[in-house]
Amino acid sequence: MDSSFWIVMVVVLALVVAGYAAVLLVRVFRARRLLLDAGVPLRSKALFWAAVVYTVSPVDLIPDPVYLDDVGVLLLALRALHSAAARSGAGREELKG
Repeated sequence: MDSSFWIVMVVVLALVVAGYAAVLLVRVFRARRLLLDAGVPLRSKALFWAAVVYTVSPVDLIPDPVYLDDVGVLLLALRALHSAAARSGAGREELKG
């Protein structure tokens, strides 16, 4: 295999990761409304903010060129936030969109 194949593979992989990052960014901005809702438990809100701090911190489980641990932690925190909002009945219109 020549080097052009690997360049194409790296570009495709970078585009896929950028796409997932864009989707994650949209979900984070949608979660903002849930963070202001009084019905969502403080524990879930704190978990979300801890995940954001972990994502931007230089200390990682996996070195920074690979953002899988950052994305995974943030996705788990978003899932916990949304499930806590669903249990409390808060943000029903947010959970639909």
